[in-house]
Amino acid sequence: MPKALVRRDGRLLVEHAAATLRDGGCAPVVVVLGAAADQVQAEARLDRAVVNPDWPTGMGSSLRAGLAALAATDAEAAVVLLVDQPGVTAAAVRRLVALSGPDVLAMAGYAGRRGHPVLLGRDHWAGVAGLATGDVGARPYLSAHPVRIVPCEDVADDRDVDTPEEHTGSHA
Repeated sequence: MPKALVRRDGRLLVEHAAATLRDGGCAPVVVVLGAAADQVQAEARLDRAVVNPDWPTGMGSSLRAGLAALAATDAEAAVVLLVDQPGVTAAAVRRLVALSGPDVLAMAGYAGRRGHPVLLGRDHWAGVAGLATGDVGARPYLSAHPVRIVPCEDVADDRDVDTPEEHTGSHA
C-alpha cells in the first residue's frame, strides 16, 4: 500500500503532511503523488497535487516534479517534507520558513543528524533538480553547498514510519 494512503490517528499520512506544511506557514502546498495517484486524489483532501509519472525511478523525480510545479508560482523557497514522517511538526516547519529566501539552503537537525524538513531557496532549484536522481533527492546538491542546520529535536521527530504498527500509531 502506498504510504500516502495509510491512516494514522484517523487521517491519511498525505493529509497530515500537507496540513503540517500549511500550519507551518507554507503556501502554496504542492503534494507530489506517485503510486496510486488516482486513488490518493480520490480519497485525500489536498489543495494542490501534482502527479509524478516517473515515481518508480525514485524520490529524485518527485522532487523535480514538485520544484517544477512551484516554479510557476512566486514562491521564493520550497520546504520539502516526506509523507512517512508524521512526527515532523508545524513548529519545525515554521523554524525553516522563518529563514526563507531565494538563496537559502537549510534543513532540520536532530541531535547532530540532518533531516526533514528541508528548505530550498529558489536560486537553488535548478541545481537541485539537475542532481536529483534515484532515491537520493537533494542530497548530492546539499552535500556540495553550505547548509544551515536548524535544531528541531525539541519540537519534532523525523523518524520514518515503515511498519504497520508505526503507521497505525499503535507503537509506544
